[in-house]
Amino acid sequence: MEQYRHGGEVYDKKIRWDFSVNTNPLGLPEGVKKTLIEQVDTFTLYPDNRCSRLITAIADYEEVNRDTIICGNGASDIIFRLCYALKPKKAMVMAPSFSEYEKALTEAGGQITYCLLTEGEEFNVTELLLNQLDETIDLLFLCNPNNPVGNLISPPLLEKIMEQCLKYNIFLVMDECFIEFTDNMESYSIKKYIIDNDKIFLLKAFTKLYAMAGLRLGYGICSDLQLVNRMSAIGPAWNVSVPAQLAGIEALKEETYRLKTRDIIRAEREYLYNSLKILGIKVFKPTANYIFFKCRENLYEFMMARGILVRQCDNYNQLNKEYYRIAVKNHEENEILIKKITEFLERV
Repeated sequence: MEQYRHGGEVYDKKIRWDFSVNTNPLGLPEGVKKTLIEQVDTFTLYPDNRCSRLITAIADYEEVNRDTIICGNGASDIIFRLCYALKPKKAMVMAPSFSEYEKALTEAGGQITYCLLTEGEEFNVTELLLNQLDETIDLLFLCNPNNPVGNLISPPLLEKIMEQCLKYNIFLVMDECFIEFTDNMESYSIKKYIIDNDKIFLLKAFTKLYAMAGLRLGYGICSDLQLVNRMSAIGPAWNVSVPAQLAGIEALKEETYRLKTRDIIRAEREYLYNSLKILGIKVFKPTANYIFFKCRENLYEFMMARGILVRQCDNYNQLNKEYYRIAVKNHEENEILIKKITEFLERV
């Protein structure tokens, strides 16, 4: 069986600095920690299967109708439920992009076609995609900013893509799990179109922004309420745990934390980007909390031997072992990373 490798695979390795997962360097918000400690006795209860309080909190935060929201055990749970609910015959995904789209589509029995993104175009989604969207496509997965590259789809192109999807009755799934790390996120988000277009599904998660990967909490927004209900009926009950629901409700109150996060990510993203460029490494312009670059393929082993885990991207479609993704962490950790990459380049 093919393995879908992800970052964060630290359990069988001796790792001191994990740059393979793109979670918030600030760690779990203090308010979330406090709530989980205070409410630990409630973990004996079954979760609210409807996630009622959590959905109300998300609806207030996103300024959408609560009936348009579905919560899940991380974004991947939502992706699988969506594919099983829609059962698309043929779907399009970008290559490279997040591998869970392909896995979910395959398990739901769908045929996959690819829009190949090229290094010559900096792996950007371009208007060439429009020529590939036709009546044979049932569903389109997009990731904005894309993972692992970290680039954004321009708003004018996004509007053209939506028009093409409407023309050919293509259901558009937009993964915005990293968008809150970007600048001017409102300009790039598809959320404003959801109320008038029930052929759009917006995917988001608490995992990255609030450093809650171990708690597993994601959600989707869609104005097709029948689809939302079908997705809720698919899969096991109680898929969002008591601590995950409590953490999500508390995390949405953390406005100061979010503002501080964006300031830190903006500064450290530039530091890493400029430092790698100075070293002569091919770096792709980042917009979120991770950096995508090209280097010699044995960098992975060199860093591992020094307790640093980076994400080698050879299991992404279109990529090989020369492509890497690193998380933007705090300045001290980022300095250590650059120091070790410098040592690597001096030795080979």
